[in-house]
Amino acid sequence: MQTRLWGHTPYLPVYQAMQEFTAQRTASEPDELWICEHPATFTQGLAGRAEHLLQPGGIAVVATNRGGQVTFHGPGQVVAYPLVDLQRAGYYVKEYVYRIEEAVLRTLAHFGVTGHRVAGAPGIYVRLDDPHSHAQLPQRPQQRTGSAPPAPDFTGLGKIAALGIKVSRHCTYHGVSLNVAMDLEPFGRINPCGYAGLQTVDLSTIGVHTTWEDAANVLARQLLARLAP
Repeated sequence: MQTRLWGHTPYLPVYQAMQEFTAQRTASEPDELWICEHPATFTQGLAGRAEHLLQPGGIAVVATNRGGQVTFHGPGQVVAYPLVDLQRAGYYVKEYVYRIEEAVLRTLAHFGVTGHRVAGAPGIYVRLDDPHSHAQLPQRPQQRTGSAPPAPDFTGLGKIAALGIKVSRHCTYHGVSLNVAMDLEPFGRINPCGYAGLQTVDLSTIGVHTTWEDAANVLARQLLARLAP
């Protein structure tokens, strides 16, 4: 997998470039990992509902073809777009999502933070009262026997990484965002990922002070390792 560092760049040109890359790539085309940081932008997924966009103000809203609802991108957030041929890699979408989340969990662990999965809700969360606690969440994903998925329970949690993907002809685009040191106010203008009242945090607000570059490098290394065939 080849890594491409876009740096600070507007959202729309990267989105268009992902679509073009995926539409034109051949079976022999190497996978790529794009790392970037966007200016303030709200993005709506295919399932996005207008009522979850509360007060966008002067921040641009971009409709996209990824899964999920509305989220926010802004300075101080690492955004990673893996462009992976899943057929060649040899795993399916569910495992792909698991591997991305695992890369985020390992990245947080590098900075001494314990991340968590929540049943029924993609992304990674941290305990607000103790971001370093290794205690398992009662609302973690667990094996079910024929029961419907539970409604997500975010009690005591803050979301630190959001995930939204698109798969076309077995190839992925869009990806994952990790909040490092942001202005979190715009998250209050939306229902993040479609959940009213879901608190959003970054590494800075839970006491971890690092640079965007350091966080981007760690996340990129973890994604390269976890997404290998």
